Amino acid sequence: MPLNNLTHKDYTIRGDFYQLKLPLNIEYMIPNDDSVRLLGQIVEEMDLTELYKTYSRIRKKQATPTQMLKVMLYGYMNNCYTTRKIESACKRDINFMYLLEGSPAPDYTTIARFRSLHFAPVSENLMAQFTEILAECGELSMKNLFVDGTKIEASSNKYTFVWKGSVTKNQRKLMDKIPAFFKKAEEDYGFKIVYGDKIKMYHLKKLRRKLCKIKKDEDIEFVYGIGKRKSPLQKTLEQLDEYISRLKKYNKHLHTMGERNSFSKTDPDATFMRMKEDAMKNGQLKPGYNIQFGVDAEYIVWISAGPQPTDTTTLIPFLNSIKSHLRYTYKNIVADSGYESEENYVYLDENNQRAFIKPSNYEISRTRKYKADISIKENMIYDKEKDIYICSNGKRLVVTGIKFSKSKTGYISKKTCYTCEDCSECTFKSKCIKGNSKKPLEERTKRLEVSKLFQQKREEALERILSEEGIELRINRSIQVEGVIGEIKQDMGFRRFLCRGKKNILAECILLALAHNVNKLHNKIQSQRCATYLHPIKTA
Repeated sequence: MPLNNLTHKDYTIRGDFYQLKLPLNIEYMIPNDDSVRLLGQIVEEMDLTELYKTYSRIRKKQATPTQMLKVMLYGYMNNCYTTRKIESACKRDINFMYLLEGSPAPDYTTIARFRSLHFAPVSENLMAQFTEILAECGELSMKNLFVDGTKIEASSNKYTFVWKGSVTKNQRKLMDKIPAFFKKAEEDYGFKIVYGDKIKMYHLKKLRRKLCKIKKDEDIEFVYGIGKRKSPLQKTLEQLDEYISRLKKYNKHLHTMGERNSFSKTDPDATFMRMKEDAMKNGQLKPGYNIQFGVDAEYIVWISAGPQPTDTTTLIPFLNSIKSHLRYTYKNIVADSGYESEENYVYLDENNQRAFIKPSNYEISRTRKYKADISIKENMIYDKEKDIYICSNGKRLVVTGIKFSKSKTGYISKKTCYTCEDCSECTFKSKCIKGNSKKPLEERTKRLEVSKLFQQKREEALERILSEEGIELRINRSIQVEGVIGEIKQDMGFRRFLCRGKKNILAECILLALAHNVNKLHNKIQSQRCATYLHPIKTA
């Protein structure tokens, strides 16, 4: 057989070996208990009116928004995240063909546009609908919410960081140079622009207009290139343009950062934070987002994304987001010690929610070293009636004032200051007074700052987590919400976003959450574990 037959563009010439067989309907080739059928039923139950409104017109002979949503979700259910892989699957995989219902396979650009332009604006609405469907089916307890967060790397370059400290430092250096430059320009060209102490941007722009006017009136020609001497006016104007350009850049960077300490040039919404995935083992900061998960009965009921490197300030915005989208409120909020703060305790009490939050000192307080440390207030005697602390040497620490401190979120906490009456000849001074100070140890006095409200809330939370209900919820928190994060990052292999911008990465997170929920519901149905909310405590 001549080999040149292989070079034909039409590959069906040698297709006589294949015989057309019935049935042609691919639905018969999909098992009845396949998860793709469950996905199709769930999406058909959802109200997609808002999704359709994102289209100006829907063309014929192409996949509808409903079919595109099914294809995207099924791709994420099967660890297929890139648009090119989803396009390839639509052409080869019978399950994707089943979801397309005879429509032609969309190309990767159409899939990418659907994710960013059509799904992202309505993603939270669809997430809320899915959660309501699970609640109506009796799959959610609607009582216990397990909260935890994880950091996922952004789709931006590693070395595109802009730090607030560096920007403010360079801005301050530049502002120190400008007054001398301004004074010299006013003396050289004989006019006065600044009459106060401060030089602002409009002063620089006004100076530039005057210099340009001098150039035009005197018909001065600017020269460029090697071997040509620039006039003093040209040098002054070019220096001024550099100052204006740098000031604009610094102001833009500070505006982009807002309250953050850094951002990435290629994804301005991403913040540099320390990740657990540290390949170089050098603590390198990477651009990423802090993703918060709210889990109930192993389902992700809500998800949010933020720039905070720690979890403490994420709880209140997360719960407010749930309140604005879901029709019911969770009674019990279960979280780890990273969420403990006076502000969070007060917020939960005001909303009639019970905090099952482990105190941040819970683990260390059980150690022998902690119990032997005489410098901390927990190891001192407290007289509630007299409102005094008594140290290990029998000295009294009395109230000497009230201090108010304001957090980054604007919350004001009230702290009571206690000072020892006499520390002059105390033999325990070296063990009791710690920390660096310019004063010698002999001249220092023991002081304490105590937030009584925080102390009260911490004691109440500790009592709750040590109860039988609290032990059961803490065990389930480590199983459920940390299990969900492990499934997404390890089993589903999602460790880096593909899109950029907070709106688009939140849409990716919601696609992951919906895909995880469909898989979880399918597994529960097949293993006959529906309507199970908590894992029982196993005893030896």
